Amino acid sequence: MKRFLAVVAIAAPMFTSAAIAQETVKIGYIDPLSGGGASVGEGGLKTFQYLADELNAKGGILGKKFEIVPLDNKTNPQESLIQAQKAIDSGVRYVTQGNGSSVAGALSDFITKFNERNPGKEVLYFNYAAVDPILTNDKCSFWHFRWDANSDIKMEALTNYMKDQPSIKKVYLINQDYSFGQSVRTTARAMLGKKRPDIQIVGDELHPLLKISDFAPYIAKIKASGADTVVTGNWGQDIALLLKAAADAGLKVNWYTYYAGGAGGPTAIKQAGLDHQVFQITEGFANVPNKASQDFEKEFRAKVGLSLWYPRAVNEMRMFAAAAEKAKSVDPVKVAQALEGMKYEVLDGGEGFMRKDDHQFFQPIYISSFGTIPAGQFDEENTGWGWKEVAKVDTDKTVIPTTCKMDRP
Repeated sequence: MKRFLAVVAIAAPMFTSAAIAQETVKIGYIDPLSGGGASVGEGGLKTFQYLADELNAKGGILGKKFEIVPLDNKTNPQESLIQAQKAIDSGVRYVTQGNGSSVAGALSDFITKFNERNPGKEVLYFNYAAVDPILTNDKCSFWHFRWDANSDIKMEALTNYMKDQPSIKKVYLINQDYSFGQSVRTTARAMLGKKRPDIQIVGDELHPLLKISDFAPYIAKIKASGADTVVTGNWGQDIALLLKAAADAGLKVNWYTYYAGGAGGPTAIKQAGLDHQVFQITEGFANVPNKASQDFEKEFRAKVGLSLWYPRAVNEMRMFAAAAEKAKSVDPVKVAQALEGMKYEVLDGGEGFMRKDDHQFFQPIYISSFGTIPAGQFDEENTGWGWKEVAKVDTDKTVIPTTCKMDRP
């Protein structure tokens, strides 16, 4: 009897841990929490933790609580695979990542192969920001879902706006030297060439990802080129330091960007005095005239101390919960099947949908400019300046074809 009680005493904590695990849906957050991408990675982590808390306060997901598991990948594809395996070994069956399409490609391939080898233990990958088009085209996977518009969708919208700006005559391209940056430069060249063949490309620069501490030499080249406009997909410290160097050099050109609103970007824009000369393409921004998103923004800033950089993360987490409710299960295969084709009212207003063919989410997208704003609107980084809408593209106008030939389980 004593031996039996001893065994029970030892086993009890194990059973308790297992019961807790069954009551928790873990999401492995695999993004940079150190190195050059840490500022955006930390912001993303705080966002997902806030969203998990929000959903948990409403009862969680089928009565289970969300738990965000932070995993630092240092923006390195190989390190990301180590962290993904670590997450899986600890019971994680959902991972989310966004910073770096090279990381996204490695994760998608790893998770696809893992699921092939481990039926019944499948893992889903939710991509909230890695926008290389190949991820939902030739390298698409049933196990990968993307909530951000891919870079071709974004460049289509940007160049449609730029073609109608007669002041644009000379464009300089500067991008990070990896798959996403290369895609931005190639697509920008092709689309501008087709829509405005009179525009001169006076510079086309690729630089190492998150390794440049001083962009002054690059800004000097832009100045010397006579460019009136810069197009860049830079993110993280690479956009903040690029804009800071422009401010220091007094470079007065228009900027068309994907991520100027990230940490440090707004401060640098204000320092440069570029009042509504920096444009950004996003799925939403703080001053979108929509009560639900503005209420969310106000509460998020009050609790987190940051602007909401990722409305798409809100859509991702809420759709995850909705898909599980629809499937009546948190099994990744059933959740994936419920997500396919799902329509959803996005945070910033309007209906989006997850295309079944390639798992690309489509939603309204906006071009906004940064500068002086009316009193009472949201500013950024205490600059007194904020984002203002200059163009909106409705969901149906963002849809582009896919080459995805998806294998389904």
